[in-house]
Amino acid sequence: MPRDERGYWRPDKDIGAPNPVFSWPPKPLDAAKWLKEYLWPFTLFYMIVAVLTWLYLTPEMSRMTEFRPGWMLEIFLRNQLMLIALATVLHVRMWTQKAQGYQYKWSLNWMGKSRKFLWNDQVRDNMFWSIASAGTIWTAFEVVLLWAYAKGHIPYIDPREHPVSFVLILFLAPLWYNLYFYWAHRFLHTRFMYKLVHHVHHRNIDVGPWSGVSQHPIEHVFMYASMLIHPLIGAHPLNMIFQGQFVTFGSIVGHGGFEEIVIKDGVTISSYGNYWHSLHHRFFECNYGEPTVPFDHLFGTNCDGSPEAREKMLARMRAMHGS
Repeated sequence: MPRDERGYWRPDKDIGAPNPVFSWPPKPLDAAKWLKEYLWPFTLFYMIVAVLTWLYLTPEMSRMTEFRPGWMLEIFLRNQLMLIALATVLHVRMWTQKAQGYQYKWSLNWMGKSRKFLWNDQVRDNMFWSIASAGTIWTAFEVVLLWAYAKGHIPYIDPREHPVSFVLILFLAPLWYNLYFYWAHRFLHTRFMYKLVHHVHHRNIDVGPWSGVSQHPIEHVFMYASMLIHPLIGAHPLNMIFQGQFVTFGSIVGHGGFEEIVIKDGVTISSYGNYWHSLHHRFFECNYGEPTVPFDHLFGTNCDGSPEAREKMLARMRAMHGS
């Protein structure tokens, strides 16, 4: 694959172009192409998983009116198993078996050993933070909100009576998270929050699936707090469940380390803008959000990895830090 002078792969296409939905004058063909990429395949897959989760893997409302260990443990185990299964499948295929070698891999480095990680091992470190912290805090948000729904503290729309509103909220949930994530992420990059919290995630420069939700517990609280929008707007519990799953699954896939997943020769699945975020892990002070909500372009924090963009970013950093 084509690589730059440092061995980093760079796609031969426009990287991180702003979402054409926000373009003026309108670009209907580009917007239609973006819509397809927005939904297929991962967002649609996450939606299907959320529906199945609500129908078959969520306790009856009548059981959730009181905080009892039984139903809370069911949700905890369900969430942990989904998190572990997705990260493990991607990690084993792409990193352990190296099924596609360096094809579409951002860097020539593999996850390895370093004293900056727990047990001097990046994979074990990432697994610890993902399972012990992310899975637990994700479950805590979901349990409290499901209890509030079951108690009647949160009124919500019935999808059978308001199918358009239900589907619209489901469709907009990833956009909401990208909007929320940009500002939460910028806050985590303030000097105080970075030293206290965000440095745990940024120890990962060469990222893999287990790096996605390998974060400090306080950062997990910030990320999963995006689920709170749903009780505020009266959304159905399924919408709230989907939001939590999108945060988790999207982070795992989005840190996979590869821009494309090769299914077979000539057939690949895009990993939903991974390269854009990989540049953030390399350069730190750029690409705080996703191109889906073009705040980075609006506020001048975008970087496409080109020498010109890197110099622009470094100039901005020198101006910020006075050196």
